Amino acid sequence: MTPETIEAHGVRLRPFRPADEADVVAGCADPLTQRFLDGLPSPYTEADARWWITEGAPAAFAAGGAAYAVADPATDRLLGTIGLSHAMPPRRQAEIGYWVHPDARGRGVATAATRALAERAFTDGIERLELLAQVENVASQRVALATGFRPEGIRRGGGRARDGGRRDLAVWVRLADDPPGPYPRLLPDLPGGRLTDGVIVLRPLGPEDTDEMYRLNTSPDVVASRVPPGPPAREEIVRRSVGAAHQWLVGTVASMTILDAASGSVAGTCMLLHDQPGGQGMLGYSLFPQWRGRGFATRAVRLLARWGFEQVGLARLWAGTLPENQASRRVLERAGFRYEGLLRARLPGAEGSRGDSTVYGLLPGELRD
Repeated sequence: MTPETIEAHGVRLRPFRPADEADVVAGCADPLTQRFLDGLPSPYTEADARWWITEGAPAAFAAGGAAYAVADPATDRLLGTIGLSHAMPPRRQAEIGYWVHPDARGRGVATAATRALAERAFTDGIERLELLAQVENVASQRVALATGFRPEGIRRGGGRARDGGRRDLAVWVRLADDPPGPYPRLLPDLPGGRLTDGVIVLRPLGPEDTDEMYRLNTSPDVVASRVPPGPPAREEIVRRSVGAAHQWLVGTVASMTILDAASGSVAGTCMLLHDQPGGQGMLGYSLFPQWRGRGFATRAVRLLARWGFEQVGLARLWAGTLPENQASRRVLERAGFRYEGLLRARLPGAEGSRGDSTVYGLLPGELRD
């Protein structure tokens, strides 16, 4: 690509100028940019910005990629940067990346710039664009969805963190002949960010829930009915909490935290596992002992089931329990689920054993209030 100005979708992509120095410093020194963008000097100084403007950005074009300033067409003020890197001409492939100035976030700048640069890249002969984001970088993955990129999986340890460790990267890809976007969501956001019946609240599971989820999943009574048996490692709970938003965005699992509406205390967790080809979903739930016996699990199942039928568009929901777990079976029956059978030796047990599982099903119109 050549460093010519591109104007499209309400933004201007242009070469960097000396006047951009202060805005480049403000953007690259911002904690959020530092957290999610590999390789930035820390602290980021005026000298770093001058090097980028005079040497770094021009070198990106010379290497077969691109490095543009994203500017406001009305004022020409820098709003962020966007570019192409890791160009592989034989494969007609490159990686797209960006950051947005703190004052310009929430205005669709990254989405507009990504659309504009992707269109130009495809016009210039690129056939495959990759967008990589740390798994916990939800905002960047929403940009990917909005601009027609599709999820392709996780690149384990694909990025480096400030502490010297490695971070998993979510891989999003758009081909030249893919529709421009947005890519359809299989699991929509919760209306208003939560579900509630006035007694409990369901909100998306997040990293802030790690400690409570570890405490819940290592409690003896939860471990006793866990599959596979045994307490989880804390690292497993961390990955689950950090990656929950990614799983929701790619349409595989909607994991939620159950809160007591009056106090805001964490009462437990629930989830909907989406079986997209089959048009159905599986429900799961768990409560802390002190919140049991209050109907919280039944309320959570009802809220989750209604959202699954009305918002996700599922044709069927199902859930399984251990045959001896009478409390869980009563929860499902109170919500309208019907017993459908017993799957023998379905679940892995302790020391190589196998356990049976009941199966309950629910169809639209059968949900009980």
